[in-house]
Amino acid sequence: MKRALVTGANKSIGFETVRGLLRKGYYVYLGSRDMVNGQQAVEQLIADGLNNVEVVQIDISNEISVVEASKIVAAKTDVLDLLVNNAGILGKLPQQPSSVAVQDIRAVFDTNFFGTINVVQKFLNLLSVSANPVITNVTSGLGSLTLHSDPSWKYYAYKGAAYGPSKTALNAYTIALAHELKDKGFKVNVIDPGHTATDFNRHQGTGSVEDAAAFVVKYSVLDADGPTGKFFSKDAEGGDESPW
Repeated sequence: MKRALVTGANKSIGFETVRGLLRKGYYVYLGSRDMVNGQQAVEQLIADGLNNVEVVQIDISNEISVVEASKIVAAKTDVLDLLVNNAGILGKLPQQPSSVAVQDIRAVFDTNFFGTINVVQKFLNLLSVSANPVITNVTSGLGSLTLHSDPSWKYYAYKGAAYGPSKTALNAYTIALAHELKDKGFKVNVIDPGHTATDFNRHQGTGSVEDAAAFVVKYSVLDADGPTGKFFSKDAEGGDESPW
């Protein structure tokens, strides 16, 4: 049975991603910053007949929390086949480039960028043991510089100095990581689940969490011939690949 860790998974897209992986036959460690909320999420899944799941407390913006989470998972399993870095924050609004406080930008990067890197590095040993290790970094279309430079793009006006740039940085890191690990059998990609109605955006998105999670699962459950170093987006036109 393959094993996966999904961060930020006690609700919304992360929670539905866990559900999708369980239905694919994975054993899932449901990462949650709050243990109580995470346990409630696990109990809901078990009540639905999906039993191969347990909560792991992890706050990706806190290095000590990430280290402790890696030790907990390592005590439970010798191998991790899939890491889905779903946890992220939007940050304080507005994020006008000329006026946003630098500390507010830093707070977003500490989670979305540095926090994700920390999780990758702390769990890399467990992933390296897998015969087919996969790392999925959940990104956003707002991280695409190509699309942000196109006035005809439907989200062209959605610009800011914190959230979008944190995902652009994450995309760049993913390209570098995929290149470093390509000869070791890793599949490393960024996945944009699309403009989804969640608490994250005050339910202003147009897609459902179920469809968004299904897209994340689709490009996380990869075989040895699967893609790596790619940017997949549910909102992409003419296919699932997004321009960087």
